[in-house]
Amino acid sequence: MPWTYDTSNIFARILRGEIPNKTVLETADTLAFHDIRPQAPVHVLVIPKGAYVDFAHFAAEATEAEIADFHRTCARVCEMLGVNGDGFRAITNAGAHGHQEVPHYHLHILAGRPLGPMLVRPA
Repeated sequence: MPWTYDTSNIFARILRGEIPNKTVLETADTLAFHDIRPQAPVHVLVIPKGAYVDFAHFAAEATEAEIADFHRTCARVCEMLGVNGDGFRAITNAGAHGHQEVPHYHLHILAGRPLGPMLVRPA
């Protein structure tokens, strides 16, 4: 599938330094920062610095180094936030049906309270 990356999306602008963020951790290939509209007491976004639209795009085209750095950064963020004990949820959305709001691959790390079921079964 050919992916088209929108360089004007908010995460691209954050990566360019046009919009401030509350950084949790930054590496050569990855940025983790607090969500501006948290859905849980702990809500951090982890994004690759490369121009990837969603998980499938990242998994298909990122280098092994980018993939390793991204996942290791996620693990370090979870350790830094102290969420490994009681648990957390890691979510990524893709496309319209997945309710992706920003067309730049990102992983939500949510924790700090019981988060309930993942999906509600349709009636």
